[in-house]
Amino acid sequence: MNDLLKIPCVLMRGGTSRGPFFLASDLPREQGERDAALLSIMGSGHPLQIDGIGGGNPVTSKVAIIGPSTINGADVDYLFAQVRTDRQYVDYSPNCGNMLAAVGPFAIEAGLVASHGRDTLVRIHNVNTGKLIEAKVPTRGGEVIYLGDASIDGVPGLAAPIALTFMDAAGAKTGKLLPTERPINVIDGVETTAIDSAIPMVLMRAADVGVTGYEDPQALTDNSDLIERMTRIRTQAGRLMGMGDVSDMVIPKPVLIGPARKGGTLSVRYFMPYDCHPSLATTGAVGIATAAITEGSVAYDVAGRLSVPAEVCIEHPAGRLDVQLEMRNGAITAGLVRTARRLFEGFAFAKPAAAIEDAA
Repeated sequence: MNDLLKIPCVLMRGGTSRGPFFLASDLPREQGERDAALLSIMGSGHPLQIDGIGGGNPVTSKVAIIGPSTINGADVDYLFAQVRTDRQYVDYSPNCGNMLAAVGPFAIEAGLVASHGRDTLVRIHNVNTGKLIEAKVPTRGGEVIYLGDASIDGVPGLAAPIALTFMDAAGAKTGKLLPTERPINVIDGVETTAIDSAIPMVLMRAADVGVTGYEDPQALTDNSDLIERMTRIRTQAGRLMGMGDVSDMVIPKPVLIGPARKGGTLSVRYFMPYDCHPSLATTGAVGIATAAITEGSVAYDVAGRLSVPAEVCIEHPAGRLDVQLEMRNGAITAGLVRTARRLFEGFAFAKPAAAIEDAA
């Protein structure tokens, strides 16, 4: 019908993120061709992603690629892609726990997992990190249930609860909970904690970089001096964590920590890595909660020196996110509740790789 590539696609909200979901078999096998298709579909390289379906913000410029599991003990593979908005680059280094909330429903409706009774357990292998996450998806009569009475801060309205359990999140990318072998590293004159649990992060006290940590996210994003300093800190932290030059990666994520103000455990501002998140990443919540029980970390004293089992209530710009930490088989598991919704299904259209190369 036209000269564009036609690719089956489902647009879904997962937690406080949104993006297209694809079956791995529907995308080009070669990574370069796949990246070109994703960049074209999302419209990257333009601040509004006007020539694509991206939303012009990191939380709406995400892609989930789903297929049958390639490992024992899992039902599906989930490859996450963070598609940059500011330039044409696809980053596969992190996981996204918010998009993860929609993986189970998508897998069931795509026929990759059979539904069972009122709740269907979907065991998800995150290809980016090699970690296993269990999702309990509400189902009934073989169908996914999206409507319910659960609410999550950062998303309007109510929906069915999806319980996520990160089975062993420590060392998601580096293989170590504390990749620098110590809970505190002084970088650029600031005490930091480099931690890798669900996603690599570098935590610092907000007051130590000249802010309160309670500011509006846009005000922090617009604070060029703050962003420059945190960029220096995260770049050095990346090297100390054994990740090399992280300038082209969105990890480690910088996080500002402060005392709670509304009855929670602590307050945070999470960066992606140059824009402050309007709420909080799910993987970020897992890592921050783990830092809160890690003796000596910048979050440990602020959180009140917790130990497992514990509930860590994290205040963020849109509200709060609660994480349940338990010990299972010698490893810390982290559980939390998200919601998801199927928004649109049909086809996404991408420019052929040759057309992209000619335009460049």
